[in-house]
Amino acid sequence: MPTRTVTITQVADIAGVSVPTVSKVLNRRAGVSSATRRTV
Repeated sequence: MPTRTVTITQVADIAGVSVPTVSKVLNRRAGVSSATRRTV
């Protein structure tokens, strides 16, 4: 099965959040609610 690259922009679009929010979640930074972290 071929692998597929997923971009941070695609994750943000699907989750309904901004690109910086996805970045904060991926880098375990503060300022993101638990609910949003679960969504991302």
